[in-house]
Amino acid sequence: MILADNETRVDLLNNEAIASTIVATLRDHPEHPLTIGVHGDWGAGKSSILEMVEDQFKSDAGVLCLKFNGWRFQGFEDAKIALIEGIVTGLIEKRPALTKATIAVKDALRRIDWLKVAKHAGGLALTAFTGIPTSDQLHAIVGGLESILADPTRLATKENITAVIDGVKSVIKPDAEAKHVPEEIAEFRKAFDQLLKEAGVTQLVVLVDDLDRCLPDTAIETLEAIRLFVFTSGTAFVVAADEAMIEYAVRKHFPDLPDTTGPRDYARNYLEKLIQVPFRIPALGETETRIYVTLLLIGAEKGVSTTGYNKLIEVARERLKRPWESGALDFPTIKDALGAQASAAQNALLLSDQIGPILAAGAKGNPRQIKRFLNSLLLRHRTAEARGFGADVHLPVLAKLMLAERFIPRLFDQIAYGAAADKKGHCGDLEALERETADQSAQEAVAAKPAAKDTKIVAKHAKEDETASADQPESALLAEWLASPQIRAWAQVGPSLAGKDLRPYLFVTKDRKDYFGASSALGHLAGVVEKLFGAKLAVQGLEPELRSLKPLEAAQVFEVVRARMVAGDAFLTTPPGIDGLAVLVRAHPVLQTNLLDLLEALPAERCGAWPVSGWNGVITEPANLTRLNGLVERWADTGSRPLKVAAAAARKVKARGS
Repeated sequence: MILADNETRVDLLNNEAIASTIVATLRDHPEHPLTIGVHGDWGAGKSSILEMVEDQFKSDAGVLCLKFNGWRFQGFEDAKIALIEGIVTGLIEKRPALTKATIAVKDALRRIDWLKVAKHAGGLALTAFTGIPTSDQLHAIVGGLESILADPTRLATKENITAVIDGVKSVIKPDAEAKHVPEEIAEFRKAFDQLLKEAGVTQLVVLVDDLDRCLPDTAIETLEAIRLFVFTSGTAFVVAADEAMIEYAVRKHFPDLPDTTGPRDYARNYLEKLIQVPFRIPALGETETRIYVTLLLIGAEKGVSTTGYNKLIEVARERLKRPWESGALDFPTIKDALGAQASAAQNALLLSDQIGPILAAGAKGNPRQIKRFLNSLLLRHRTAEARGFGADVHLPVLAKLMLAERFIPRLFDQIAYGAAADKKGHCGDLEALERETADQSAQEAVAAKPAAKDTKIVAKHAKEDETASADQPESALLAEWLASPQIRAWAQVGPSLAGKDLRPYLFVTKDRKDYFGASSALGHLAGVVEKLFGAKLAVQGLEPELRSLKPLEAAQVFEVVRARMVAGDAFLTTPPGIDGLAVLVRAHPVLQTNLLDLLEALPAERCGAWPVSGWNGVITEPANLTRLNGLVERWADTGSRPLKVAAAAARKVKARGS
């Protein structure tokens, strides 16, 4: 069960409303030239909206829709000519009334040939305001091409070169008749108008897709070609593109332009002058994401062509009209639409309820990111089944872990190392995290409804919780997790992972990293890890050996040493491994940020004075030094007494030095 990731006319997002609005806008004044932009991030559904626009115009005989994909033509030919010629040839192919023998067709094709010659002969842009080469220059080009025919090894095909020569000869005129580019473009527009008239087309709608996938030069050339038609009556363009990518292309293509003109950005100005009516696809919120995930999973399981599924889509689209008040799909709704097949959709509903909130935030409401996540989830589950341990891997548990892997990778690594090192595959800090966040949710619920509980009982439970916390000080890793709102939100997603053997789930994610023990995960690096836990003098001599590590190996060693050090949960004195990490970071400065993350996550109230000093030559980057100084400032105000004293002394020394 894999979800197709291509444009579709099956609307699961209620994007047909955007398509219908675009169609209505185009139909309001079909005689006027118009350029409409469909903007959205990569994977937002722009291509699908173009499909819907084309579908809605099928019943209108006077409207002709042509599709152009700039990405497919990239590298084959000049993008300007590709678009212009594609429009003309598409018009001829889709309108039987036109033949290549008509005067209008011949005239239009001859103008295109002229543009090709102007481009190749003088490197002229279509928007240039210079003259074309003289007839003598064109004769020279023809002579050069004819001489090439004597050496067939230099030709792709003789026919192609012959066709080019004929095209050049056809546009050679006496010098007195030579025209400038603007004049010839005006003639092309007249020829094109006549072509539309003879074809019986009252409105031509060109759908331009995947422009934001093109290289900057190709994207700009395509937009320049569109400008050629902007003032051609009865012609409209619908351009699907990410605004940010087009602005980037403008800056790359015109590097000498200043960044801004007053309060306006040149790149933004360029796009806004071309796109007269912009439509921006909104990102999916939590409710829309849950509905979308439910429809995707049910469609993949039951098929998208069944009557029940189509009925469910209609119900979903009604809810998507007012998602702020309608809520996600529930089982009674699904049962009413699918009937006897509804029981098979329960897993899809459960999964969408569980992962919808964080998937909406993590994927930033992007439909393609959501599909990619679900495909990876389903593929991994199928892999576990094929390997024979599918019964040990439950989709909701795997989905929760993959949410961390995809959107909070550091958390996933920390959980994985802890679970892989445990004989039962449990992660104690994770269980404590879920317990703490669950308790907080319960307390917030009680606080929201104080009248429903006896205040004495609530106070008693709160006191018991405080006593338990005092008896069991939280680890540095748990403190780091609890300080992150994103991690706390993830922990509250069901199901709970407490008591779960996570090793089968880690094994099925081995395509990313192997977490099973130092000997398995580290291989020859296991010995390096052990050396870093040695005495301070001993680890100082390891720097040459550590420099030979590859960056990924150094990062892996750092994480294992950090995890073991934090697991020791003893910070009043310098913990074993910290001196080794200092030498490792000195050998690989890219790990300075990782070291600062570790220092920032330390439980300051249980730390001795050691974090304040010892980082000369280790933390060297200016931004990282600023961050370290900020930590020292914080420690001087909060933390254990030894840490405060050491930090205050360091602050005074720094003040005297400055």
